Amino acid sequence: MEQLNEFFSDVSSTLWGWPMMIMLLGTHIFLTIRLRFPQRKILTAIKLSVTKDPDATGDVSQFGSLATALAATIGTGNIIGVATAVSLGGPGAVLWCWLTGVFGIATKYSEGLLAIKYRIKTSDGKMLGGPMYALERGLGWKWLAVLFAVFTAFASFGIGSTVQANAMSVMTFESYGVPQWITGLVVCGLLAAVVFGGVKIIAKVCGLLVPFMALFYVLGCIVIMVINGAYIIPAIKLIVTSAFSPEAAGGGFVGSGVMLAARYGIARGLFSNESGLGSAPIVAAAAQTRNPVRQALVSSSGTFWDTVVICAMTGLVIVSSILAYPDIDYANGATLTKAAFAKIPVIGTPMLSVGVVTFAFSTAIGWCYYGERAVEYLAGKKTMLVYRIIYICSVFLGSITGLSLVWNIADCMNALMAIPNLISLVFLSGVLVSETRKYLWNNKLDDYGE
Repeated sequence: MEQLNEFFSDVSSTLWGWPMMIMLLGTHIFLTIRLRFPQRKILTAIKLSVTKDPDATGDVSQFGSLATALAATIGTGNIIGVATAVSLGGPGAVLWCWLTGVFGIATKYSEGLLAIKYRIKTSDGKMLGGPMYALERGLGWKWLAVLFAVFTAFASFGIGSTVQANAMSVMTFESYGVPQWITGLVVCGLLAAVVFGGVKIIAKVCGLLVPFMALFYVLGCIVIMVINGAYIIPAIKLIVTSAFSPEAAGGGFVGSGVMLAARYGIARGLFSNESGLGSAPIVAAAAQTRNPVRQALVSSSGTFWDTVVICAMTGLVIVSSILAYPDIDYANGATLTKAAFAKIPVIGTPMLSVGVVTFAFSTAIGWCYYGERAVEYLAGKKTMLVYRIIYICSVFLGSITGLSLVWNIADCMNALMAIPNLISLVFLSGVLVSETRKYLWNNKLDDYGE
């Protein structure tokens, strides 16, 4: 097992190395330029995300679709992942993470557009879509679509169930002494109640959970930044200067250089917002929307909230806390955020605990839906019951066991998901331009699609 773990660790490091980061960031920049900076429409996107469109075709509202995607995207990576990027790449990693989110908005826009453009309607009236359908129906590459679905199904058991369950059980045990198996049973019960209700129940739960958990966590970040008020401006200056400085970062940090800051910042940004991964468009395809571009804009707002807002706030909290409290061990990314929140008297640690648990639970819900759709694409809906049972059982398993091997396998599957998805985005960029011109550039967002 140890040798197997080392093998997947090496493969993961290779897959998430510079070639993958260049491929992802390159796609972000390519689509940003090709689509004339859709980031300019972020306010329109946010407005559309809370606008009901009941006459449009789809299974859930645009907000329900966005909330489900955000539930799967906003996870422990936003809390622990940013801290890890800072500890390994220095404070400059925060800026690179943020820039990745800004450019990633164009990619998330493109994924949402293709999800609606190539979705299908089943005999029972359900909408199905995602990169597998774009690859099959848009490019005619069924074999690549199958590979994407396989990688997605396997990834759901890593990033979706076992890893998130472990984060919840470890947090509740360390904070309140609750045995991990008890947390596992409780989470399994709650998860079963949600996922067996289908996409409408999933979207409804996520629509309630996501605003609460995001607001709760952001409130905690704001409190810390108020406490660290005198260090916010120095923290911003340090983040910006160290992102491009080959010298020591200053402020107590060991200089990591531009390359390491960029590497860990870009990698964390890409992994956090999932732009280019191909997961979010699976639920975007279920949205009630009158044309592909409306949902594309709504989808793009997910990356804005996840990285441009939440990851940036986390980065400011961490860097300002290190400047304010030199006793914090910034070399350990896993405990860095916990140490920062502990500076809030009385409620700091419970606030972080609630944030981690709700983030992890919502991620488990969202990724169960992604896995379901991938398995349904491969073997039909008769496999749904079996998949759900296995998924819920894997949650309990993840709650009580160590997950180094599972995490490394999940990292590999996520990287392998991205490759066919990025291929579809690049090769179908002409379709993206055509649809964007038709509805966005010609100011016809209210028109119904064909």
